[in-house]
Amino acid sequence: MSTVKIKNSRQKIADILLSIGCVNINFKNKFTLTSGKKSPVYVDCRKLVSFPKEREIIINEMSKQIKSKYKNQIVVAGGETAGIPYSSYISQKLKLPMVYIRKKPKGFGKGKIIEGEFKKKSKSVLIEDMATDGGSKIHFINSMRKAELSVRDIFVVFFYDIYPSAKANMKKMRVNLNYLASWKDILEISPNYISMKDHANLKKYLDMISNG
Repeated sequence: MSTVKIKNSRQKIADILLSIGCVNINFKNKFTLTSGKKSPVYVDCRKLVSFPKEREIIINEMSKQIKSKYKNQIVVAGGETAGIPYSSYISQKLKLPMVYIRKKPKGFGKGKIIEGEFKKKSKSVLIEDMATDGGSKIHFINSMRKAELSVRDIFVVFFYDIYPSAKANMKKMRVNLNYLASWKDILEISPNYISMKDHANLKKYLDMISNG
């Protein structure tokens, strides 16, 4: 393994994800992504909730991104389930109201799909742990707009940024995807954690997917 120096915030986030075991690489037994695709690589951002020091760095970086785009109060929305803890951390840090969006309406009570209080036409952002091709975000964005929340930004910890369909999905939803790190950043830092053989295989796989 070689030593790669961290040069920017995205590489710092990538280093955190690698150091606590969020990045999984297995070319023999592939993983199933939320999109349904099979992949030899998988990033599990859910693990971050168990690491307070690293989690704080992540939340601080995402908070900076949000504050750079929104100067006034907004509604922070978390997608069920992985987006809920991150939206909670962000809303607490920035002192913003929070709601969360169910994957489907609960089968009792008022049958709500969005939990929490908000005013119609309020500006809002969707918070998620990660995005692969962006397809799984369509439901959440549609639910927010149906409830008359104004949303034009999604914020995630990690974006795969290798599937050509991702940009098309974002354009279709008329939203911007903001992220802290991608596979490009993992690839740059991973020589500190994996063998050169695995690094070469990882690069080959990512290039293959990116090129369709």
